[in-house]
Amino acid sequence: MSMINREIDDFSVQAFHKDVFITVTKDDVIGKWSVFFFYPADFTFVCPTELEDLAAVYDKFQEAGCEIYSVSTDTHFVHKAWHDTSESIKNLPFPMLADPTHKLADIFDVYIEEEGVAERGSFIVNPEGKIVCYEVNAGNIGRNAAELLRRVQASQFVAAHGDAVCPARWMPGAEVLHPGIDLVGKL
Repeated sequence: MSMINREIDDFSVQAFHKDVFITVTKDDVIGKWSVFFFYPADFTFVCPTELEDLAAVYDKFQEAGCEIYSVSTDTHFVHKAWHDTSESIKNLPFPMLADPTHKLADIFDVYIEEEGVAERGSFIVNPEGKIVCYEVNAGNIGRNAAELLRRVQASQFVAAHGDAVCPARWMPGAEVLHPGIDLVGKL
């Protein structure tokens, strides 16, 4: 079943962000664009490469008015320990959400019960709290932060310009399509 336009449920989780523990709730998400970036676990192999890739373009997500929330089923204490021991995790600029009860993983339908971890899921949530774009990868396939940013930008463009659609490889400033009978079978 598709999750497109599904409103996320209420939640309240602990997080580690900028050397402190914080609480993040659905209310923190409403009113802005957000990405929930699920990964299996701290202290693993592919996960730090993805988080480091996201950190490298975090300023571009911020310019787009989008917050990144990385999420694993680890506790906020484990997030801090990973931060304190890993050079690549030490400088993450976005909140690391703790989901040991798998509440968020269940909301976004990425929990792997027999393993106790989340799939690699990327979810773009609009300011109304609805999922507008997502992908879920197998645990051994890393994601590309630049492509995720492009999808955020395309989601924002379509939300602002309901009569236009973004073709493959669309980037901000590029031409868009305006659906109509005159385009059918011509592209």
